Amino acid sequence: MKETKEIKKKQRKGENPWLNLGFNIILPTLIMSKADDWLGIKPTLALIIALLFPFTYGLLDFIKSKKCNVFSIVGFFSVSLTGIIGLLQLPKEYIAIKEAFMPALLGIIVFISAFTRYPLIRALLYNDTLMNIDLINGRLKKQKAEEILGKLLSVSTLKFSLSFLLSAVLNYFLARYFIHSETGTAEFNKELARMTFWSYPTIVLPCTILLIAILMGLLKRLEKLTGLNWEEMLVGMQTETPNGEEKCKKK
Repeated sequence: MKETKEIKKKQRKGENPWLNLGFNIILPTLIMSKADDWLGIKPTLALIIALLFPFTYGLLDFIKSKKCNVFSIVGFFSVSLTGIIGLLQLPKEYIAIKEAFMPALLGIIVFISAFTRYPLIRALLYNDTLMNIDLINGRLKKQKAEEILGKLLSVSTLKFSLSFLLSAVLNYFLARYFIHSETGTAEFNKELARMTFWSYPTIVLPCTILLIAILMGLLKRLEKLTGLNWEEMLVGMQTETPNGEEKCKKK
């Protein structure tokens, strides 16, 4: 019971999705698309202000969590590249290249991790905030199936890397579709705002859908290996009885 409360406490202190969305998408989009009309400021200054929001958010999140998150680093790098392209007024075609390059880079990192001791799915799904790791590992040890778990996590990580390949292709064509004006202009900022708005779900949705599918497959395989049901394996699927003991929720 104490462990469950500790996990819930950790989850409450997690990243606020609304702050993430606001600082990384909504505010930059509004500033880039409306700053010229509402405030009459120069396009270059509007771009700087807009990019400061995700830049600052990523930096503060890193300072707060004190963790080196691959996705945060790549996002930080992506924002910086967008700023460099806009401020140096490089050819607009560079935006399409950058938009395809960033998810492709993430995909390569995820793919490589599948062949290491720490496949990325272990951090994303097979962790103690989502699953009852001690219970599952105990059953796997009894069944002498620890090696099978390692292979399962590696295969799941390889599947997850494919979502980034899809995102890279979609992001490239989105950039080609939206960006027509030269960098350093108000029109470029507005087009960049529209592309930013649509590129976010383009990369998030495929990854989220595939992650859910991978989680379902992982749970089904673990169910066969351990004899545990999903309610026993997932954190937060237990209810407390009047005497303080925990039992699994029934479907």
